[in-house]
Formats: sequence, structure tokens, C-alpha cells
Amino acid sequence: MNTMDKNRLRKFKLFFAWQDDKEEDWLREMARMGWHLFSLGLPGFYNFTRGEPRDVVYRLDFTTSKIDMDEYLQLFQDAGWEHLGSLVGWQYFRKPAEAEGMNEIYTDPESKIQRHQRLLGYLMLFLPIMIVLFTRIGDPMAYPFFGVMKLFSAVVLLLYAYAVVRIFMRINQLRRR
Repeated sequence: MNTMDKNRLRKFKLFFAWQDDKEEDWLREMARMGWHLFSLGLPGFYNFTRGEPRDVVYRLDFTTSKIDMDEYLQLFQDAGWEHLGSLVGWQYFRKPAEAEGMNEIYTDPESKIQRHQRLLGYLMLFLPIMIVLFTRIGDPMAYPFFGVMKLFSAVVLLLYAYAVVRIFMRINQLRRR
């Protein structure tokens, strides 16, 4: 779903947590076409404003509220990164691309691995809740509605497990770099 007027574009594009590099590349390509991210909506919804085509680097970080957010954002600002907003723990940053300069927020693979490990830790907090909800749904034979709920819960649990496996795969990919 895309909506557009002359100077604004709202675009829907879905990326998963293990596709952070693809999302960053897509945002950079949008900036090269003159569409610059200015805010985030619901997951998958991006709001762009028209401007001059520029080469802008976008980077994502994942963090939870356990840190001092002002200090965290100041570190990025001091390094030249503009904070665009956050979405479900993901922080969006950008700055003009530098040919010889620093275009990464993490200079080593271990820091990227730690980012994905933080994400896994966050996901693991909810796993017991999901399992309990799945196992506590009533008898599908007694009430057909419970059968639908059980099926829905099973699909969500499988997707959740798939996401965890893919994030582990992304961590292993980063370790091989």
C-alpha cells in the first residue's frame, strides 16, 4: 500500500529482524531517488518526504528501555548520526554517506552480534507466555471456537520459532565475516 502526494509518500514494505541490512539498503536507495524517511508508522509503514536525491546511509540498532536513552542518543549524535525515531525497540539513524568516512554505527562484527543477541533476549522474554497461552486454550472438541484459537496460536508460535531460528542464523552469518 502506497499513498503519495507531491511531497509525501507513505510506503508499506515488510522487513524482518534478520533483514536489517536489506532494510538499510532499501532506505538508502529511497534517499537516492529523493525520498527521505521522516517518520515510522506501524511495523512496515514508512513515511517519506521528497527532497533532493542524496546518498544517505541508514543504520538500525536494537535497544530496550533499560538504558539511559538520552545518553544513548547523544553518543550517536556526537558521531554525526541523526535519530529518526524508534519502532518496537529498533532505533533508526541516518547521516550523509562518506566515501572515506565512517558509514557504520558498529565497526566490528561482534557489536552487530551483540545487537542481535539483545533482540533474542527480548524475544525470549515472551516465549514462556506464548507457550502458556498455547497450552491453556480449552478443549477444541468441546467448543469449536477453541479449535480456531488453538490453530491461530500454533501458527503464531511457529512463526515466532522461525524468527528466533532466523536471528540465530543471522548471528552465525555475522560470526563468519
